[in-house]
Amino acid sequence: MGKKTPMTWKAARRIQSAVDSGRAIKADQGFKSRAMRAASRNTRRSR
Repeated sequence: MGKKTPMTWKAARRIQSAVDSGRAIKADQGFKSRAMRAASRNTRRSR
């Protein structure tokens, strides 16, 4: 796999928006919640 970049709030919001609008073909509600959880976890680590 390539370089791993931590999930950010900005990226998680972009994913959530794409899922909600139907633009994300392969992402689903489960992926949306995992992205938000990862962003939260990564934000706590960086403080």
